[in-house]
Amino acid sequence: MTLAPDVEEYLRSVRSAPSQHMAELGVAAARKMVKEFEVQYAWDPGVGTTTREATVPVKGASIPVRVYAPPSASDGPLLPVLVWIHGGGWVLGNVDSLDTDAMCRYLSAEAGCLVVSVGYRLSPESKFPVPAEDSYAALKWAVANVEALHADGRRVAVAGDSAGGNLAVAVCLVARDRGGPHIRFQAPIYPVIDPNTSTQSYRLYGRGYGLDTEDMVWFWKQYLRTEEDAADPYACPLRAKDLAGLPPALVMTAGLDPLRDEGEAYGKRLGAAGVPTSVRRVEDMPHGFITMPFGGAERKELATALRGAFD
Repeated sequence: MTLAPDVEEYLRSVRSAPSQHMAELGVAAARKMVKEFEVQYAWDPGVGTTTREATVPVKGASIPVRVYAPPSASDGPLLPVLVWIHGGGWVLGNVDSLDTDAMCRYLSAEAGCLVVSVGYRLSPESKFPVPAEDSYAALKWAVANVEALHADGRRVAVAGDSAGGNLAVAVCLVARDRGGPHIRFQAPIYPVIDPNTSTQSYRLYGRGYGLDTEDMVWFWKQYLRTEEDAADPYACPLRAKDLAGLPPALVMTAGLDPLRDEGEAYGKRLGAAGVPTSVRRVEDMPHGFITMPFGGAERKELATALRGAFD
């Protein structure tokens, strides 16, 4: 397989870096490291958007959300809404992260929608089910405030990358099981779906491709309270007995990603449950590509899929 030069350079950088896993770093050092990574791989979406800050009440606290809108959105027709949930193994990242901010600006402009970026509480300080419940609360808040947001509550999508993809799927399951709000479309991008690390993609790509097996095991340990949580479909969606009734989906995976097989297994199960589903493997990309400088074509593809879902 011939990789694009910038992907090759990224993988060379990954492999030449000191071999230090998240478990060795600890939470505080991992969060510091990821901020440095954001600066190194920052990119400019090249679009204009407006933003506003808000807070969403959740059990015992409140969480921040940032709402992105295309320019002059308040002067036109009601806009569809995308709830975007950032990745980071449930431990890293926030609405201020450079990659999250760039991604949300891009999708707002290119998909012609409001984007509600969710600042869910992080693990291990707030373990499952807190991040999932926070994300669901953000969805409910967005729908409850459509008038103030100049939004169309009938056209709502949920998406996220990596652990954010896990939370996006959890939100879809919770919304189905609790009677709403209605979600028109879901787009989990290389999602974390199941803690099983014995898949072929883990064997092939579990070291040296940007997300090592040891790190993923550590992330799961930070998120789950007990081993019993792994049986809960809101934590591990592949364990759900029934996926019928979930929103139509685009499931995008990375060919060079240990999470590839579990994301594709989720897409396959959606299709078997009668959910209209497109599974798109990007063969020559590592985990994390959608929010990296070299993920431009796939960002465009995601924005086009959202526009189609909103029409």
